[in-house]
Amino acid sequence: MPATRGADTHTQQREVDVAAVSHPVFARVYERLSVAMDRAGLDEFRRDLVAGLSGRVIEVGAGNGRMFPHYPPGVTEVVAVEPEPRLRAAAIRAATTAPVPVTVVDGLAEALPAGDGEFDAAVVALVLCSVTDQADALAEIHRVLRPSGQLRFFEHVAVEEPGRLRRIQRLSDATLWPKLFGGCHTARDTTAAIGTAGFAIGELRRFRFPATSSSPSSPCVLGRAIRREPGRS
Repeated sequence: MPATRGADTHTQQREVDVAAVSHPVFARVYERLSVAMDRAGLDEFRRDLVAGLSGRVIEVGAGNGRMFPHYPPGVTEVVAVEPEPRLRAAAIRAATTAPVPVTVVDGLAEALPAGDGEFDAAVVALVLCSVTDQADALAEIHRVLRPSGQLRFFEHVAVEEPGRLRRIQRLSDATLWPKLFGGCHTARDTTAAIGTAGFAIGELRRFRFPATSSSPSSPCVLGRAIRREPGRS
């Protein structure tokens, strides 16, 4: 019985946390901004991100569902996790016209509503910059992937070169940027975190989007990683 009570407490805490994820102003802005960014070329990166995927996929932080049109026919199901209510409602609408079956669910990256080893691949797009605990989110992604399952990621990251932009990123993260942009942090070393979480990075592209931008969020990475099996480096 005590174990049951502990499980109930954990479930209740997760429900409270999910319910607390609400950024209505940012969500309204993002719905329009995401369309504009796709038209400016972001949709090409989305296509590259999911190209060649197959089987069951979990998309963590699906937002308003802008990724859905790009999933290839080899994907048998996408479970799209999104905690923000307005964005989740938009994703549910987007799922009705997706080329593959998509189920949109409430949930946190740090407590994914899925069983161990349930998915062949996981997709994150502009998400790991905004999660509350990046290590916990990556541990959850690692948990729900089968051994040798794929992690596809497209993220804002810290600029590699020291200098003015790195200082701006750190200042932005310490002041208003996360409050204005739904918790986004621009100076995270996400590729290092992915490796630490038990993934082997196989492909990695670094670039700025937009290409000529000096915005704190312009340095990006797009890559593929494999869930390492226990005991293997």
